[in-house]
Amino acid sequence: MPATKLATKYVEKPWGRTDLPGFFPDGAGRQIGEVWFDGPEGRHPPLLVKYIFTSERLSIQVHPNDAEGQDRGLPGGKSECWLILDAEPGATLGMGTLAPLDGETLRAASLDGGIETLMDWKPVKPGDFFYIPAGTVHAIGAGVTLVEVQQNVDVTYRLYDYGRPRELHLVDGVAVSIAQPYVRPPVTIAQRDKALLLDRDEAPFRLDLVTFASGSHELDDAGERWFIPLSGHGTIDGARWEAGQCWLLEGPAALAVADGTRALIASL
Repeated sequence: MPATKLATKYVEKPWGRTDLPGFFPDGAGRQIGEVWFDGPEGRHPPLLVKYIFTSERLSIQVHPNDAEGQDRGLPGGKSECWLILDAEPGATLGMGTLAPLDGETLRAASLDGGIETLMDWKPVKPGDFFYIPAGTVHAIGAGVTLVEVQQNVDVTYRLYDYGRPRELHLVDGVAVSIAQPYVRPPVTIAQRDKALLLDRDEAPFRLDLVTFASGSHELDDAGERWFIPLSGHGTIDGARWEAGQCWLLEGPAALAVADGTRALIASL
């Protein structure tokens, strides 16, 4: 089956930005927070790829694991990962809490805003990679551009939203939260030509970083894969691709690279 270019969907958010990279021209002047690559039309693949652009902190939130999601009538849960593409000076991500919190403490802190000071706000820079397993209490800070790969289940439980008039989900959110310090060290991909960022031993999907030399390459792995070019351009099965796109591969694919290309490849 040939490679399929996934449609680009722009999602406006109050915390989004108007200064998107040049490969997203349709977002110019709009308050875009996310760019999604979902589909193909009429299908619901198991992974979802997004770009995220922030001008303010996102809500402090959590996602259930597969068993917890299924108990709530969902197809599964949601684990995700982030590759930081750009970060303003002082930009942070909230990942885990500074100390373990029981459910009662987490709920009270979510109601009175104290959770802001209980979160572990970690400084980030371009090239940092983080895996956020289901149950991790987390938030993306302001001034960050990242690529997110996640399980394709539409479930987010907001614990705290800085006074914005949006619904909170404290019953489910507290129930599925693992409110404790985040201990997985970041992987920094700067200066690395190839890296296994996530393995199926610890996550529901695999993620590789690959730098391709100019020329032709055969992508011959079986199964569904997501080709996410971060730079470069070329063709895949004869169709032109460029940075800022996402392609679904469902069999062997012939990749041609006109110049050096760095890409993420996600697979199940």
